[in-house]
Amino acid sequence: MTIQHIDVAYTAVATAENGRDGRVSTDDGALDVVVNPPKAMGGSGAGTNPEQLFAAGYSACFQGALGVVARQEKADITGSTVTASVSIGRTEAGGFGLEVAISASIPNVDTATAQALVEKAHQVCPYSNATRGNIKVELLAG
Repeated sequence: MTIQHIDVAYTAVATAENGRDGRVSTDDGALDVVVNPPKAMGGSGAGTNPEQLFAAGYSACFQGALGVVARQEKADITGSTVTASVSIGRTEAGGFGLEVAISASIPNVDTATAQALVEKAHQVCPYSNATRGNIKVELLAG
């Protein structure tokens, strides 16, 4: 799915220096972090890494989409949390790929309702729309 430029409400701008072993910052200065490969991938693990940044963005975005859906469905998601687990590994083609698991805890609804809300939020969330058909995204609710 492609959005038209006239529909763009906001554009985030970030610049990386030295790739996965350097620094990344946003043009407004709100984010300025050292990035390093995780120890599991032979790095120092001293800073954050792109997968953590992606997990943070995806979980926040998905929580927002869950709120939109909950308001439409008149469901109480007070106290809910969304956790995104982003995994990186080798693909069969020899490059690297990502997988994501989205886990939502929604204490004020039953499991079936929670799962339905999560599946609807997956249709609304811009990160989900961007990754759909490109990477494996597992949805878990409770």
